[in-house]
Amino acid sequence: MTNAAAGTGTAGTFRNPLNQGPDPFMTYYDGNYYLSTSQGNSLQIWKAASLADLATAQANTVWTDTTASRNQDMWAPCFRLVEGNWYFYYTASDGTNDAHRIYVLKSSGTNPLGPYTFVGQLGDAWAIDPELLILGGKYYLIWSGPNNLLQIAPMSDPVTLSGPAVYLESSGGCTEVREAPVTIQRNGTTYLVYSTCDTGKPDYQLWMRTLPSGADPLVPGNWTQYPNAVFSRNDAANVFGPGSNSFFQSPDGTEDWIVYHGKTTSAYTYDGRTTRAQKFTWNADGTPNLGQPLSLDTDIALPSGDPKSAAVTAAKRA
Repeated sequence: MTNAAAGTGTAGTFRNPLNQGPDPFMTYYDGNYYLSTSQGNSLQIWKAASLADLATAQANTVWTDTTASRNQDMWAPCFRLVEGNWYFYYTASDGTNDAHRIYVLKSSGTNPLGPYTFVGQLGDAWAIDPELLILGGKYYLIWSGPNNLLQIAPMSDPVTLSGPAVYLESSGGCTEVREAPVTIQRNGTTYLVYSTCDTGKPDYQLWMRTLPSGADPLVPGNWTQYPNAVFSRNDAANVFGPGSNSFFQSPDGTEDWIVYHGKTTSAYTYDGRTTRAQKFTWNADGTPNLGQPLSLDTDIALPSGDPKSAAVTAAKRA
């Protein structure tokens, strides 16, 4: 266990966890961090100017639903700013797993907290974990479809599928799950990071495929499979089942960060998954180097440009 409160650390640092929910999505926008996690019967966003304050921030409920087919099990938030509006993607059901589908909301302006209006359902088959990919000025939706397999489809705009789903065969060190796809782009290459091995297991982990610049993402053969897991359990740090992640940048745009959920037990359980964040780097070959998940006892330097970071605090004192 930590010997400091969640979110706090020594001056200029923070400690995980940042939130008690799983499946985190985080972005930094207009002076604030915005974090959403799976909460069940509502969609919520936490907002804070410093990452050190996110764990104690108040939840903002941005959506609830009275329609019985989609008002429960609201999971896997993903919200992106596109041409002046936020689009909030998520999965929901009537309380039964077979009923899960993907839905999208649209904000009335540029505030990530909304207000939002319901736009519609994306696809008509079982689906969870939506990810919006924007590549070459075109839109694509990536998700985990029937049998927990990764799929991608073209979109004519951020709320409309315009073609059939394409199956993306993906390795994973196990057979049962390919889910929670998320993308990050650097120097023209698109990296598709996804979770495998069932989120209740201690071996839940991240794997990766890569797409070179200019390649069509709808052609499965254009994606290259990375041969090993890129982020996995760290027994020495008491971190198990790290995955279901997203990426964000530091306030000044100079650092790349991963946000993910993990737990402190090796038991096969879905309980105890909490949201954590840490900085990552890049390998010489251009691939992301996510390192190992850090223990909850670790004081982690705040992102560069964070108002409570050591550098900003020193500059203010000066």
